[in-house]
Amino acid sequence: MRFLVVGGGAREHAIARALELSEAEIVVGSANANPGLDRLAVRSTRLDPTDPARIVALARAERVDVAVIGPEASLAAGVADALRAAEIPTVGPDRAAAQIEASKLFCRELLARHRIPGQPKWVAPASVEEADRAAAGFAGPFVVKPSGLTSGKGVWVQGSDFTEAKDGAMYAKSLLLQGTRVLLEEKLEGEEFSQMAFVTDSGIYPMPAVQDFKRALEGDHGGNTGGMGAYSQRDHLLPFLPAADRDRALEILRGTVEALRAERLSYRGILYGGFMLTAGGPVLLEFNARFGDPEGVNALTLYEEGDFAELLAGVATGHVDPSLLNFRQRATVVKYLVPPGYGDHPRAGGVLTLDAPAIEATGVHVVYGSVDAAGPGQVRFTSSRGIALVGEASAIHEAGARVESALRYVKGDYYLRHDIGTKEDLARRWEHIRRLRAPGARPSPLPLSVASPDAPPASHGAPERLLSSPAR
Repeated sequence: MRFLVVGGGAREHAIARALELSEAEIVVGSANANPGLDRLAVRSTRLDPTDPARIVALARAERVDVAVIGPEASLAAGVADALRAAEIPTVGPDRAAAQIEASKLFCRELLARHRIPGQPKWVAPASVEEADRAAAGFAGPFVVKPSGLTSGKGVWVQGSDFTEAKDGAMYAKSLLLQGTRVLLEEKLEGEEFSQMAFVTDSGIYPMPAVQDFKRALEGDHGGNTGGMGAYSQRDHLLPFLPAADRDRALEILRGTVEALRAERLSYRGILYGGFMLTAGGPVLLEFNARFGDPEGVNALTLYEEGDFAELLAGVATGHVDPSLLNFRQRATVVKYLVPPGYGDHPRAGGVLTLDAPAIEATGVHVVYGSVDAAGPGQVRFTSSRGIALVGEASAIHEAGARVESALRYVKGDYYLRHDIGTKEDLARRWEHIRRLRAPGARPSPLPLSVASPDAPPASHGAPERLLSSPAR
């Protein structure tokens, strides 16, 4: 089969790597010359990934069998609609269904109409006067979210990005005055996790759970970013995430897909739920309509050889064989090498020199992000994330240590978060949930048992059932 991969970041490189293992032919349409993608592609074309007509022309010229859309901006621009109109099976929802990510207001209103559980208190002021009243109406801290796409960087959290409620209201009003709809949501206490699933007419098919690190600086300080890295555990849960809570998150995904279908919005693609595990269970923070970045890199690194092309073709055409969901029982850690100042004032143009074969020989994968080729063994930073280094091992901290060891083969001016996947950080997050759910701390209808950091798979039960059959 021949696949068109739209997009030029690490997410798309990870998709292409998994397709290559299925011996698929890969055509790339991207704005940048990603060296990893270009090496895998039979044809790589520079184009605007939000230009539906150009992408359809490329797909037709290259006679592709299936198109896979990586970036959210492409989905919001209607690229999937145009490809399907040209009778090209596509992994990625049409623009109307992709509003689940492109419009946070659409998402919250949809879930409210269909009474989907696991939602925070939220308000969507339509004027600056309403913004003041909405901010004053929260008994505790709140979060300000632009309704549209922000690449993970537009959310302001009270206590991190602003202190007083009036400052949050001011930010909300500034967005409204720019013509941007905005949501105010209660600030939740807990640990964030990501649950992705393949979605098509025959059901939802879960991937391993992942924890992403949004803040730029170690210890979860600094501004929000697109994601500095992520980890997954070998039992496909997380150190602080019991199977029962993961099941409840999957029920929210399943209910959301049913709500979309009830409103005659077909969904063939990836649905990614960003959740907060609270004392009372998982609460939905947001949906994305595509593979996460870096979360998709974690999950796709674990995909077994031989049938990813068939799996994606099944998503695109409406029916998935559940036996194709094959993820290794291994832990992964992704750490992003980013330009200095990334998050607030990234310095683009810097050159990294890396010995990719030597890195791969250590068992660490090199996944190229938003970089351009700059010569043999060299890449040039854009203003976004550059190189994702992916460690794989039997335990999370071991996978993280492998990434750290591989840094000796990288030269240049870059930044990364060293704390991702360390024993200390894992213990801190597990202890956070333990304290939050301790008897008497806060009412909780859920089991209070959580595994210790890097616990063996048996500590969480048998999530393999969810990973090898469609959710009903």
